[in-house]
Amino acid sequence: MMWREQAADLLRKYRHGWVFSYILIYLPWFFYLEKQVTKNYHVIHSAIDDEIPFIEYFIVPYLLWFVFIAVVMLYFFFTDVEGFYKLAKLMFTGMTIFLIISTLVPNGLNIRPHVFERDNIFVDMVKLLYRADTPTNVMPSIHVYNSLAACIAIYESKALQKHRAVCMGAYILAALIILATMFLKQHSVIDVSTAIVMVYMLYQFFYAAEGRRYSERRQRPPKAAMLRNK
Repeated sequence: MMWREQAADLLRKYRHGWVFSYILIYLPWFFYLEKQVTKNYHVIHSAIDDEIPFIEYFIVPYLLWFVFIAVVMLYFFFTDVEGFYKLAKLMFTGMTIFLIISTLVPNGLNIRPHVFERDNIFVDMVKLLYRADTPTNVMPSIHVYNSLAACIAIYESKALQKHRAVCMGAYILAALIILATMFLKQHSVIDVSTAIVMVYMLYQFFYAAEGRRYSERRQRPPKAAMLRNK
């Protein structure tokens, strides 16, 4: 009976884990788009893209994105339920908007290099990435969007703000990830820009608006004092 009670306690403590079921919506939809959007898509391109060089070393921060997002999500999952819900709402809303855009306006890139000037392990890793990830369904960049969403959650966390080195490290890694999307020719400047605009707009709903409501509640006089004044 002891293990059953412990299991029940864990389920109650981490019942907010139901949020992860969103992956059952996102992944099938995403992979469907990956298979369907192979031609006749809107090519995203900016003149700035042509001026950005290909630098294969950025494959390292690009791949670290997966670890970064997982660590941030799990940190809030285990330590801050309210912060976890906010981060999940911000991330998953943006990811859903991305899926809707990709469905209604199929899009892709044509900026990947066909010939590589250097031959090293980083170039080999990029080649593997290119084979695994099609150059379609790119706007807005989820790499950029989720990196910024994670940074927002970290910045809004009072507990994490006490660890400035951790916060600074996260911000630097996020910046390198964003740069990596462009230097690896995985995303256009347009994809990056739309992701920044989208995360800013959704931030107003999930963080800024709630902060304003909290400030208003604090400034409002208690009911007891209002009754005495009457």
